[in-house]
Amino acid sequence: MAPKPHRFPQVADTVLQSPPKRARTMATESSIKDAFANYTDYLNLLNEKRERVVKASRDITINSKKVIFQVHRISKNNKDEVLDKAVKDLASVTEQHVSRLVKELQGTDFWKLRRAYSPGVQEYVEAATLCNFCKNGTLLILDEINATLLPLSDPSHQPLQINILDYLLGLADLTGELMRLAIGRISDGELEYAEKICGFVRDIYRELTLLAPHMDDNTDMKTKMDTMLQSVMKIENACFSVHVRGSEYVQLPGSSDPSYLLLGMPDHEI
Repeated sequence: MAPKPHRFPQVADTVLQSPPKRARTMATESSIKDAFANYTDYLNLLNEKRERVVKASRDITINSKKVIFQVHRISKNNKDEVLDKAVKDLASVTEQHVSRLVKELQGTDFWKLRRAYSPGVQEYVEAATLCNFCKNGTLLILDEINATLLPLSDPSHQPLQINILDYLLGLADLTGELMRLAIGRISDGELEYAEKICGFVRDIYRELTLLAPHMDDNTDMKTKMDTMLQSVMKIENACFSVHVRGSEYVQLPGSSDPSYLLLGMPDHEI
């Protein structure tokens, strides 16, 4: 007589008692469509906001450059007039263009869209720090810049604050403008002012050299550090050339300014 096959009642009962798969209902499909419709609306609104942020950043860049060009019109005879206009123009950039950016980036959107507005913010930092150095001879720090942006924000939302990376990238660009300013001051006979600029740029480069290796997103900073070093060297070489070859500078035709005569030589030797 053949043996009966062994039976696993617990397994068989479990299989027989397992609930059947639920059929997809109209309600389930509707909820999925609603969820994806919400995602679509969110992404469309975010893309539209990104376009407006890019436009605001472009306007900030253009008008900040105009402020920088205004500063470069400075000379020995019109310093106060030029700087006063540059400061007023910078205030207009803040009120008209940066305020638009602040309104678009209420809440936490300024982290999501940083790449869209970073170029404009860097240019704005460059213009603001250049004006402050020419007017006061000091560095405009990040907290001071952010303090000027607080009145533009809605108190009920998290305010837009320039992050440390954009500030440092803007500061790196500042050294290039200071190099052009120093060369212009040497041409205008203001060697002492050019040497002050040289020391200021050298200090910025030294501090950023210590900081840049520890930055997480430092690809842009590495590129700008090379350019910054070139700016430092150009200012130093220009100041050095005036000291060494000062006796070769003669008075320009039609100029009555005695500082052009034997520039760099002591007064008792002229």
